[in-house]
Amino acid sequence: MVNRNIAATVAVLVCGLSSVQAFAPPSPLTTTNSVSKQKQQCIISPLYMNIPAPTIEGGSTPEEVKVSADNTPPPSSFFELQRASVSATKSAINDGYNLLEIEFPPLPANVLEMDDVSAYDVAKANVNLALDFAKSFATTGSQNNVAIMLPDESECNIMLEDLEMTTNPFPGVTLTSLRRSAEGDTRLFKPENLLIGLMGRGSGGTTKPIENTSMYVIIGASAQELPDVEELYEQIKDEKDEETGKSPVIVFYNLKLDVLRGDLGAPAFPGKDFQDRFLSRVKPVYYLRTRQYSRSVDKPPFIVNFQGCIFRSYPGHFQTLLDTGTGRYRKVVGNDVRPALGEFKEQLTDALREDGTIAKKEDEGALFGFLRTGYKTTTWWEEEREDASMDWRL
Repeated sequence: MVNRNIAATVAVLVCGLSSVQAFAPPSPLTTTNSVSKQKQQCIISPLYMNIPAPTIEGGSTPEEVKVSADNTPPPSSFFELQRASVSATKSAINDGYNLLEIEFPPLPANVLEMDDVSAYDVAKANVNLALDFAKSFATTGSQNNVAIMLPDESECNIMLEDLEMTTNPFPGVTLTSLRRSAEGDTRLFKPENLLIGLMGRGSGGTTKPIENTSMYVIIGASAQELPDVEELYEQIKDEKDEETGKSPVIVFYNLKLDVLRGDLGAPAFPGKDFQDRFLSRVKPVYYLRTRQYSRSVDKPPFIVNFQGCIFRSYPGHFQTLLDTGTGRYRKVVGNDVRPALGEFKEQLTDALREDGTIAKKEDEGALFGFLRTGYKTTTWWEEEREDASMDWRL
């Protein structure tokens, strides 16, 4: 059954789905009317992928590129998504950033909701997507290789066997792991790695850079393994390419960093200072996070289901988008800084108030509104704390 699901997913990747079908959570099964009801139709959204780079002779100015990126809609298919994420990544690298985040649902929403789709199916989908992504940055030259890195060797070996490929599946692309054994160490089980992993304090020296690599794409790392990425970064940050003068780039690929940040500070996990010291420096260059909500109202249908997404394609700003239920998203507001999830939900709610779908604040009452939202609407890492870095919002 899982194999048939994955085969269906491949068909989706080839043919494409509408942006709502592919990337928004499916509408809940309910008898009430829903703002997020989806129509089965295929819509190809325009993407601003071929804007000419600014040149002395002419072409688009940086301001024009920024305006176009601010209005880029979510992708209508995984093909468009790949093109857009590559374009956004190249723009960020050209602007000097070397810690980048790419985040989007790796499978269509209806597939992710299936009971028989496992975490491994998601990991395999991420590897295949990362391989396509890496090919856009790899060349046959000696200095422009891309390494896709799983957390450890055992996970890498399982993936290589399942996908029936070698460690170099494409020219200039390597599929390997963050933690690698010393040369000649052929042990299948390494108890020291288990102890290191439980401590959440880095790899103990088993994470090493790969020669002639200009980009590292990190996949499947947990919060306990994120210090391995910091360890890698400390080793490569001072390397400079002789031609471009740029340092190697690290891409956090579909790691769900927002979720992993919530684990920081727990026993056996990295401390909360890891967010301010390292994770806050990661630039979200292509970011698509969908969220689904329900809200009670005092008139029929009494429950309103709605959904939307935060979307950003660098150098554009963060867009708060409301699913209109017609196969399209409507832009609610553009944010120069990334909104916290509580703020994002309130922006969607305000849009529904303007449409008359739910009561306005003055009609609802201050106390009732407070009871809906509660006192705390942000997580600890979203708050403006003393000595905290807020670079993650830019």
